[in-house]
Amino acid sequence: MAAPNDQRIAVPIDDPDADTEWNDILRKQGVIPEKPPSPTPMIEEAILEGRRLAHENRLEGKDLDELDELEDDEDEEFLEQYRKKRMAELSEFQQKAMHGSVYPLSKPDYQRDVTDASNNGPVLVNMTSSMGNNVESRVLSELWRQAAEEYGDIKFCEIRASQAIEGYPDRNCPTILVYKNGDIVKQVVTLATIGGVKTNMQKIDDILVEVGAVPDSDMRVVKRRRAAEDAEEDRLAGKSIKTGTVGRSRQDDDDSDWD
Repeated sequence: MAAPNDQRIAVPIDDPDADTEWNDILRKQGVIPEKPPSPTPMIEEAILEGRRLAHENRLEGKDLDELDELEDDEDEEFLEQYRKKRMAELSEFQQKAMHGSVYPLSKPDYQRDVTDASNNGPVLVNMTSSMGNNVESRVLSELWRQAAEEYGDIKFCEIRASQAIEGYPDRNCPTILVYKNGDIVKQVVTLATIGGVKTNMQKIDDILVEVGAVPDSDMRVVKRRRAAEDAEEDRLAGKSIKTGTVGRSRQDDDDSDWD
C-alpha cells in the first residue's frame, strides 16, 4: 500500500512481455525492461548451420571404395579432396602401425611392456579370467583381437588376472586397464557398465576416444558409428512398417465385422 504522501501513480501491467502499444510506451520510459529477443531466429540459424555442417561432412567415415561408388552423385573435385584425405590417413595409420596383435604379458615383464611402454603411447591391458566359464572374458578377448588388428598404432595386451595380481577375484574379470605416461588413467571392472556380454567394438572405440588414444573424428570410429546409426534407422523403419501392417490388418478385421 502506497504511503499517504506518495504522489506516484501505480501503472497497471498485465503482461510485461506482451507486444502491446502500452508496453512499448512503458519500455521507452524505463518502467519495464526491454523484451528479450525471440530465440526463434537463433534456433533457426542453429538448425541451418547443423544442416550445412552435415552436408559438408557427409563423406566423413567413408573409405576409398565407398568414395569411388559416389562418382556419379558427387562433385569430382569434392570427392578428390576426400580421397586425398583418406590416403593421407591410411598412410599415417600404416606408419604408426607398430603392433597389430595382442601382446601376451607375463608378470616379470609387466613394468617394461606396460608401465614404461605407456610413456610412448597408450597401452590397454585386458586382465582376463583363468576360468573357461567366464563369458565376459571370452567376449572381451575376441574384441581385443579385433581392436588390436584395427588399431595397429595402439598397444593391446592381455594377461590372466591371477598372474598379474595374486588372489584377484574372478568375479572382477575381465578388467580393462588403460595406461598413459606410466599411470593408470582408466579402469573398467567387468563389462557390466559398457554392455555386458553384448559389448561391441563401439564400446572399445568409446574408451579409446575417452582416454585420448584416438580422436573422435578418427575414420575407424566415425565409420563404425555411422554403420550403427544406419542399422538402427533400418531397424526402426522395419518396425514402423511392421506396426503399420498390423494396424491395417486390425482395421480390416474391424471393418469386416460390419460387412
